[in-house]
Amino acid sequence: MNRITFPRYLLCAFLLVAQSFYGFAQNAEVENEIQDIMKKYSAIGVSVAVVKQNKIIYTHSFGLKNVENNIPLTDQDIFRIASISKSFSATSIMQLVEAGKLSLDTDFSDLVGFKVRNPKFPETVITLKMMLSHRSSLNDSQGYLKLDVINPDKNPEWAKCYNNYEPGKGYEYCNLNFNLIGTVIEKISGERFDNYVKNHLLKPMGLYAGYCVDSLDANRFVTLYEYHNDTKTFTAAPTAYAPRREEIKNYVMGYSTPIFSPTGGMKISATDLAKYMTMHMNYGNYNGIKIMSKKHAKLMQTKISEEEDYAMAMRSVEDLIPGLTLKGHTGSAYGLYSAMFFNPKEKYGIVVITNGCNPIYTNGYCDLIQASVNSLYNNLIK
Repeated sequence: MNRITFPRYLLCAFLLVAQSFYGFAQNAEVENEIQDIMKKYSAIGVSVAVVKQNKIIYTHSFGLKNVENNIPLTDQDIFRIASISKSFSATSIMQLVEAGKLSLDTDFSDLVGFKVRNPKFPETVITLKMMLSHRSSLNDSQGYLKLDVINPDKNPEWAKCYNNYEPGKGYEYCNLNFNLIGTVIEKISGERFDNYVKNHLLKPMGLYAGYCVDSLDANRFVTLYEYHNDTKTFTAAPTAYAPRREEIKNYVMGYSTPIFSPTGGMKISATDLAKYMTMHMNYGNYNGIKIMSKKHAKLMQTKISEEEDYAMAMRSVEDLIPGLTLKGHTGSAYGLYSAMFFNPKEKYGIVVITNGCNPIYTNGYCDLIQASVNSLYNNLIK
């Protein structure tokens, strides 16, 4: 009986076609699931990106960028990503620490230029590391959009910015911490905050992003929509991209920094955020480009205590995808909800951003975000 053989090139072609068909089927499945998730939570638009074995294997955008003009959302569009922005500030600090320009144990008062002390514990030094890990004992009760709120010379109510526990002995998530940190980046580097991040993080990785609205193409901004549960309707939030030109015109280096919101003001696409995530996944390296040392990248990802999951602008979570330990951060502001989580050992990660949904929360996660992350993991990574 004669044995039938196929030329090698035909076999390779067949395998490629089969692989492509399988990938197409996977993509179709996940896209159907995400569209169902969007429908369930009344989402306006969703952008996603998936990294596997250090490569972006999937990006897609669903729904609308702008409802009023019926403009579809695309992978090139950029969002204000809210609190994931904190990791860009922390990465900048780690670069300056690595360069020997400051220490994580430095008294924050010496860095910022005015007294930062909890009046109930005046002898306890509040360090840079405490600020980065939300263990400074600061709170946002007086706001966080200006440094005046915590400056004893500017606000007679400055003491209300501090909690009742000793710095370093407790945790409270606080946006003021990171707007103060942005100020330190300016004082130490001599560069305006938005320019420092652009020159030392974004440009080296080839990312189209930034904190300064006027440095970006406004046509690429995704409109953000806040959901009103009482009327089941959305309203646009244009202040998310307020250029604040007058404030910038009168900018004071080392003090006006909150104008750019180091705590939440980064504007970037899901795809470019996935590239940035890959750098953290590889402990400071992106495609052979060193952004920071492995030592300092690991410090950002290492929990300060077992009492909470926070490290330094990174969380360590085990319940986003049940049973898996992931590093990353979420964000929410102006109706936007975002997530960037990765596994540095297995070299995979997921980015999900929505510009508006019905924000039902379960165990601290926006349900739409968690459902989308799990769908992407189960279909494209698992």
